[in-house]
Amino acid sequence: MERSAPPALDLGRDAAALTAELVDIPSVSGTEQPLADAVEAALRTLPWLRVDRHGNNVVARTDAGHGERVVLAGHIDTVPIADNVPARLDADGVLWGCGTSDMKSGVAVQLRIAATVPEPNRDLTFVFYDNEEVAAELNGLGHLATDRPDWLAGDFAVLLEPSDGQVEGGCQGTLRMLLRLPGQRAHSARSWTGENAIHAAAPVLARLAAYRPRRPVIDGLEYREGLNAVGIEGGVAGNVIPDACVVTVNYRYAPDRDEAAAVAHVLEVFEGCGVAEFTVEDHSPGALPGLSHPAARAFIEAVGGEPRPKYGWTDVSRFSALGVPAVNYGPGDPNVAHKRDERVAVAAILHCEERLRAWLTAPAR
Repeated sequence: MERSAPPALDLGRDAAALTAELVDIPSVSGTEQPLADAVEAALRTLPWLRVDRHGNNVVARTDAGHGERVVLAGHIDTVPIADNVPARLDADGVLWGCGTSDMKSGVAVQLRIAATVPEPNRDLTFVFYDNEEVAAELNGLGHLATDRPDWLAGDFAVLLEPSDGQVEGGCQGTLRMLLRLPGQRAHSARSWTGENAIHAAAPVLARLAAYRPRRPVIDGLEYREGLNAVGIEGGVAGNVIPDACVVTVNYRYAPDRDEAAAVAHVLEVFEGCGVAEFTVEDHSPGALPGLSHPAARAFIEAVGGEPRPKYGWTDVSRFSALGVPAVNYGPGDPNVAHKRDERVAVAAILHCEERLRAWLTAPAR
């Protein structure tokens, strides 16, 4: 079956107007093909770019022979639409609609830089990928990292995730672990004949309450770790002493620790608490900020502001795993991402576009 012609994107419009165009092409995770088609078609009109595609992931690159390559990356999918498409611009200069903040405004900035900076001061790679808002195994950037890591090669990367126009360096890792406490089932009328597994969780909870997280400084950024119970499950019936209890803990850790060190730390924290079994349910490593890299220093100088640490996890981690230092920098406000009233200020989009262009066209020193 032939694909229908993709909707045309006007790369001659500013990034705010282009954001509205992108919002009006629905791209809920798993349905990104029309938008991927439109992005690919628009990029293929730019003769200074080589354009490749892998599934619904589109990658475009300059090849001017510069000694440094920067990657600008952004996901093209959104969470499900909540009666907030098409886009709407109000009288106060705020653009409303699904994906305006997370992260079609960032994607619009990428497209505008691709279209208006034919001779950048560094070679550029533009990455537009699918399925960021869903399970990690579907993530398009992850597929590229596995199948075509050469397409993601670079010296520095900027992920245009919503960061309210502030540089956020790297990201913290996240580990979710299940702690199983054993017991012995019995009738609650004869509780002394059993061992209550829920009661056995008390040492675990006490250890968590007394825990003092690290606040390491990396590249001048202070990260704040956290180890918390995020779930507890146990019980059989109203008249049964439970023989099992599972406490789920989430460890958010600074990027100076790798995955093995994070797991080892959690095991150490709960040593002697009577845990019978530790099971890793989910684990994504962090990413170092790389702010000491010359490209990163030039970027921060160009965009202004004081860099902040990224406490949450983002796809900069995938770049870090490939040896590419990365930061988060985008016009959207993360506090309104995924909301029914998702929105972004037009001025914020235009400022982001202007700052990135200034960085990529400044004369070499």
